[in-house]
Amino acid sequence: MAKQKKSRQKKSQTRVDFTPMVDMMMLLITFFMLCTSLAKPQTMELSMPTNDKNLEDQDKSVTKASYTITIYVTADNQIHYVEGMPKYDDPTCLKKTTWGKDGIRKVLITHVTEDNTQPIQQVMLAKAKLDQKRHQNPKFTQQMYDDELRKIKAGEIDGNKIQTMTIIIKATDNASYLNVIDALDEMQICSVGKYVIDKITPDDLKLLEEAGVKE
Repeated sequence: MAKQKKSRQKKSQTRVDFTPMVDMMMLLITFFMLCTSLAKPQTMELSMPTNDKNLEDQDKSVTKASYTITIYVTADNQIHYVEGMPKYDDPTCLKKTTWGKDGIRKVLITHVTEDNTQPIQQVMLAKAKLDQKRHQNPKFTQQMYDDELRKIKAGEIDGNKIQTMTIIIKATDNASYLNVIDALDEMQICSVGKYVIDKITPDDLKLLEEAGVKE
C-alpha cells in the first residue's frame, strides 16, 4: 500500500495596503488647514524717547501736567505712580498701588484732570461702542475697525476732539521684564494711545530713595 504524502498547507502572506491611508492623511491635513485659524503675530506700539538733538521744541509733544501720569516699575514686583509730573523735592507725590484692575488700571481709568474730565474712561467707552458696532455689522472689516480705533485713541470721539492722557513708564534696573510687559498690557487694556518708556534719571532715583521705595 503506497504511503500517502502529507499535504503541506500553503501559508498565506499578509499584505497591508497603505494606499488608502495616504488619501486619508491628505484629507485630514486639508481639513485642519481649512478649519484651524492661524494665529496672527501680536505687536505692541511703543513710543521710545528720541535721540535727535536737533528736534525743535515746537515739534515736541506738550501736555498739561494733569493729563500726565508717571509710572515707576521697581524691584520686588512693586509699582508706584505720580499724577502729573514728578515733584522731585516732594516725596509725598509718589503713591504706591498694585497690579491689575483694582490697582494701576483703576488709577488710570478714574484719573480726573484739571478740566474735570476722565480722558481714559472716555476713550474706553468709545472703544466699547466701536466693538459693539463691529459685532453687529458683519461688513465692518478689520481695517475699518483699526482705522476707527486709531482715531479714538488720538482723541477723536463722535466728531469731537478731546485731549488724551500721556503715560510715562520708567523702570529701575532691578525691575523685572515681566512687570514692564504688564505695564504695557495695561496701556492696551485701557486703550491709551500716547505712552512712552522713558529712561529713569538720577532725580527719579533720588525721589524713590527719599520715599523709601526699594529700587
